[in-house]
Amino acid sequence: MYWLKLGFVSFGGPAGQIALMHHDLVEKRRWISEQRFLHALNYCMLLPGPEAQQLAIYIGWLLHRTKGGLVAGILFVLPSLFILTALSYVYLAFGNLTFVQGVFNGIKPAVLAIVMFAAWRIGSRVLKNKVLWLFAAASFVAIFALKMPFPYIVLAAGLLGALGGRLSPDTFKVGGGHGTSNTQYGPALIDDDTPLLAHTRFKWRYLILLVVAACALWAAAMLMLTHPVLKDMGIFFTQAALVTFGGAYAVLPYVYQGGVEHYQWLTGTQMMDGLALGETTPGPLIMVVSFVGFVGAWTKQIFGPEALFLAGCAGALVATFFTFLPSFVFILAGAPLVEATHGDLKFTAPLTGITAAVVGVVLNLALFFGWHVLWPEAAEATPFAGRFEWFYSVISVFAFIALWKYQQGVIKVLAVCAALGLVYSCIV
Repeated sequence: MYWLKLGFVSFGGPAGQIALMHHDLVEKRRWISEQRFLHALNYCMLLPGPEAQQLAIYIGWLLHRTKGGLVAGILFVLPSLFILTALSYVYLAFGNLTFVQGVFNGIKPAVLAIVMFAAWRIGSRVLKNKVLWLFAAASFVAIFALKMPFPYIVLAAGLLGALGGRLSPDTFKVGGGHGTSNTQYGPALIDDDTPLLAHTRFKWRYLILLVVAACALWAAAMLMLTHPVLKDMGIFFTQAALVTFGGAYAVLPYVYQGGVEHYQWLTGTQMMDGLALGETTPGPLIMVVSFVGFVGAWTKQIFGPEALFLAGCAGALVATFFTFLPSFVFILAGAPLVEATHGDLKFTAPLTGITAAVVGVVLNLALFFGWHVLWPEAAEATPFAGRFEWFYSVISVFAFIALWKYQQGVIKVLAVCAALGLVYSCIV
C-alpha cells in the first residue's frame, strides 16, 4: 500500500518525488541503503522516461522481484491517472464557466514561470562550459527556427555527446547522476554490502522472456485498438516514451509537435492548460499525456457525440499505457545488469549532451507558452497582434521570483496565481 499512498501525495515533480522516496525508504523505513538508492537513481537518470516512476519500479523489483516492480510502478501512477481524468472531464465539460476560466487564466502565467524555472534549473546543473552552452544554443535554433523534430535533436545530441566524451572526457563529466553520499542512517534491509539476491542476478532466459512478453503485450494492445485515432495514439506515445531524455519538460515539445500540429488532437492553448493540470496533480508530470489522450479522443468523438466521456477515458488509458510500458521494460530488463556492478556507469557523456540540448528545447517551450499567454489573439502571420496581457505578465514574473529566489513550492505558487486570476476575471 505504500506505493499507492505515495501516488496520492507525490507532488512537486521528479525532485520532490525522489526526495519523498528517499525520506521514506532510506531514512525512515530503512528498506534500502543510501548508496544502493543512489546507484539505482543514477541508472534511472540515464533512461528515457520518468525517473521517479522508474525508481519506484526498480526498488519494488529489488525488494519483491518482478511482481514487486510491476505493483510499485502501477500504483505510483494510478492515482494521478484517475485524478487527471476527472479534471480533464471538468475542463472540457465546464471550461466555459467564468470561475473555471478565471482559475486557468491565473495558472497559465504560473506555468510559464515554472517552465522558465525548469530551463534555468536544468541549465545551471549541466551547462558548465562553452561546449555545452553551444549544445543548448544549437538545439534552440534547431527546434525554434528550423522546426526540427525533437527525436532528431535528441539523437544528434546523444551522438555528439558520445563523440565528445571520447575526445574531451572532462568536458562531458557534469551530467548523468546525483553523485554519492556519505550519510549513514543505520542498517538497511538491502544494505551496501548485502549480497546479490537470486532474482537480481542477470539471466539470459529472464531477459528474453521479458522482452518477448512486453512485445506481445504491446502488439495485443495495438490489435485491441479498433479506432484509427486510438491506433495513432498507441504508436505516437510509444515513440514519445523512447525520447523523453531529460524529463517531462523535454518531451513536451515532442508531444506538442505530434498532438497539436500533426494529429490536431488538441489546440496549443489546451496543451498549456493540460500542463497546468499536470502541475497541480500528484504523480509524474509526464502524466500530462493522459490529458492529451483524453482531449484528443473527446475532440475526435471516436465513439460518437453521445459518448464523449467514454471516449476521453479510452484516450487517457491508451496514452498512459503506451507511455509507461517502455519504462517497465527498461527497468526490469536492465536492473539485473546494473546490480551486477556498483561502480559508476560509463554512459554519462551522451546523457550530458542530451541534457544540454534539452535546455534549448525547454527554452523554446517557454517562449511558445509565453506567446500564447501574453498575446492570446496573435497568430503566426501576426505574432504580436492584439492586446498584450500586462497583468498576466506581472503574475508570471512574480511567480518566477517566488520559485527561483524564495524557493516556494510549485503547488503554493499555482494556488496563489489561480486566486489572482479568479479575482482579476471577476473585476474586468
